[in-house]
Amino acid sequence: MAQRRGQGRLVETVASGIAELIPDADRPAAYSLMLDGAPQSYVDLEDPTHLEFEYIRRMAAAIDLIAPAGAPVRALHLGGGALTLPRYIAATRPGSPQRVVEIDGPLVEMVRRELPLHAKANVRVRVADARAALEGMRDGGYDVVILDVFAGARTPAHLASVEFAREAARVLAPAGWLIANVADGPPLRFARAQVATIRAALPQACLVADAAVLRGRRFGNLVVIAGRTPPPVAELTRRAAGDWFPGRVETDLDRFSGGAAPVTDSVAVASPPPPAGLFSDRK
Repeated sequence: MAQRRGQGRLVETVASGIAELIPDADRPAAYSLMLDGAPQSYVDLEDPTHLEFEYIRRMAAAIDLIAPAGAPVRALHLGGGALTLPRYIAATRPGSPQRVVEIDGPLVEMVRRELPLHAKANVRVRVADARAALEGMRDGGYDVVILDVFAGARTPAHLASVEFAREAARVLAPAGWLIANVADGPPLRFARAQVATIRAALPQACLVADAAVLRGRRFGNLVVIAGRTPPPVAELTRRAAGDWFPGRVETDLDRFSGGAAPVTDSVAVASPPPPAGLFSDRK
């Protein structure tokens, strides 16, 4: 049951936990979505190009470079949250056909009700497991696959294997890109294995992240951009350096992965939980 609390905060139980929609006091049409205390999404209904989370801005920078500015792209989003990137693509690339796969049906209904999409956004949302949905899709159907799936604050193990990565590669067009959000902290064991796993299916890749995260000094998000053709490293580097919180692009992924082997279904594990208290200042 949904409950309204102080200053417009909405609290509702969904399939994956306790969801909260928290208004931004500085932006009248903006909201943060929290799930069990972990930040999941930030949406500005009046300006969907305003992206609050730095890792989302890094994913958006890659999306900007997929095709000429304004040209439609076929986008598949594995993980929905509050639909931040689908809204961004609809605003910056009008007419883009987009599909979202989100496993939490009550969360989808909450977002549809409280944060409705623009009437002209060509976004279809399917309630399903990301991997199961992917396996039923046709080859080469998408220009970009965006992977940002978390059960609470962890990526499920069945979405962290080479078998899954090959399914994602299968539905990509020949020049398409997988853009994946990987969360990890020191010593980056999970991230190194994920880079090796994704590159086993899509060998041309780079990483974009905060320098301290790349060096294994703190927990954070690493964005993997991978395909069959080289990513636009120079432009990604320029955009990462010019961000509100400057990031770095890593291209020596053999060195980064440090000999890690691709992870198969038989040994795949969920991403590590964030350190206790990491999100306490965002509540």
